[in-house]
Parts: sequence; C-alpha cells; structure tokens
Amino acid sequence: MLPFKRVLRPLAALLLTAVAALVPATTAQAADARPSAGWNDYSCRPSAAHPRPVVLVHGTFGNSVDNWLGLAPYLEDRGYCVFSLDYGQLPGVPFFHGLGPVEKSAEQLAVYVDKVLDATGAAETDIVGHSQGGMMPRYYLKFLGGADEVNALVGIAPSNHGTTLSGLTRLLPHFPGVGDLLDEHTPALADQVVGSDVLTRLNEGGDTVPGVRYTVLATRYDQVVTPYRSQYLSGPGVRNVLLQDLCPVDLSEHLAIGLFDRVAFHAVAGALDPAHATPTTCASVFD
Repeated sequence: MLPFKRVLRPLAALLLTAVAALVPATTAQAADARPSAGWNDYSCRPSAAHPRPVVLVHGTFGNSVDNWLGLAPYLEDRGYCVFSLDYGQLPGVPFFHGLGPVEKSAEQLAVYVDKVLDATGAAETDIVGHSQGGMMPRYYLKFLGGADEVNALVGIAPSNHGTTLSGLTRLLPHFPGVGDLLDEHTPALADQVVGSDVLTRLNEGGDTVPGVRYTVLATRYDQVVTPYRSQYLSGPGVRNVLLQDLCPVDLSEHLAIGLFDRVAFHAVAGALDPAHATPTTCASVFD
C-alpha cells in the first residue's frame, strides 16, 4: 500500500475528531427530550413586545436540545416564543445531527419555519444559529424563499466563508481521496471547507439578500471556524461583532460562545430587539 493511502482514513478521522471532540458530553442525551415549558411550545403566541418567534439552529454534531440548554431558556425568560429543530440527520446516526448536505438541511429549515409560522400566526421569524447553524440559513434565505419569512439572522461563530480548521483542511489536496470520504460520510463538513461548491454558490454575488438584518457574533479564540474574520459578512444590513470588543476578558471559544456565554446571549438578545437593546459589557453576565 502506498504511504499516502495509509493516512487517508486517519486524516479523515482527524478532521472529524477535531470537531466531534469539542461536543459536550450532554449530547449523549436524547435529542427529542421535552425542553422546558415555553421552548418548542406550539401554543406560544408572540407578544407585542416580541412579535416574532425565534428559531434556533444548532451546529454540526449538535441537536435541537443540547445546543440550546443555555440560550433557549435565556430568551424564553425574556418573553420570546422559542423553537429549535433537528436537521441534517444521517441514517443510523442518533443524537449527532447537522451532518447532511447543507442544501438538504436548508430545505428542512424551510419546512420547519413554515410550521412555526403556521402555529404562532406570525408573519415572520428571527433565526439564531450556531456554527453551521449560522451559515446554513443563508442558503434558505438566498435560494429557498426564506427572505420573505425571516426578519433577522443572528449567526454565533458561523461558518459563513468556510473554515480551514486552523489550517488542517489545507492538507486535503495533498491526500487524494480524503475529500471523497468526507463527501460520502459527513457531507456537511465537506460543505464547510473553504472554497467548497456550496460556499462558492452561497457567497457568489454578495453575502446578503435584501430585507433581512444580519448580525455575526465572533470570538477571536475560535479554534473551529478559522480564521475568525471569515465569519464576518459584508453588505447592507450587516453588523459584525467581536465578542472581545464587548468584553475584553471573555475567553470563550467556538463552543462556549454558543452554549453558555451570557455575554454572548445578551448580545444576541440585543440583535433580536435593537430598538430596546442595552450595551453589552462584561457585566452582562449578570443580566
């Protein structure tokens, strides 16, 4: 066997492990567990103060419960109708979602948003997504008519322009076949590599679509979507925010910023309701 062939599967496994190892142990919980009252409660009716339901979109290897054990109750406590979906499931792979092709995941999101709007009676929704969940909705907005149903997209550490996984994916051209392995077994990872066909189509002609407000919340300590500035968007209605500009001592990395960082949560709430937003600072952890 040629030497490079001996490392095909180990390198693919390394790429997977680089992300999977970062997933918290709570992901082993049943993804269909019933969240607390008010979260995924289809009897919830948006208030005058918060007239749009919020749809939370998990990241790669995430699910609709574990990814949002922090942010969903945070928003619920502030009067929002909050919903979350599972997407990107692969056959025979429980709990770990967000692995299927981005285009198919965006179709699942489109169906779910319609379900939420029908249940709540709202005309539009706001979307908050972490990692792939901050990028994938842009496909829905751009190609599947989502711009007519979405007021704002808030991306937390989103993979908007792909990732090198700190340079690891730059090794792919030197190992023939590894890209095919990723395409076959975890299409979503392949779709998020810098320069992928999906990202090329998504970003061609501009990052945004008219009528939607975009917020990107990034951390300089992100070790998954790298470099972190690749998360930023350009275009009308865009606000790019670096977490450390809000709180210089915040050390949150890719997972922490989405899972339990209350400074980040405060910034998300401000992005959802900018007319009533208060400044986000280190003290926001106590809000």
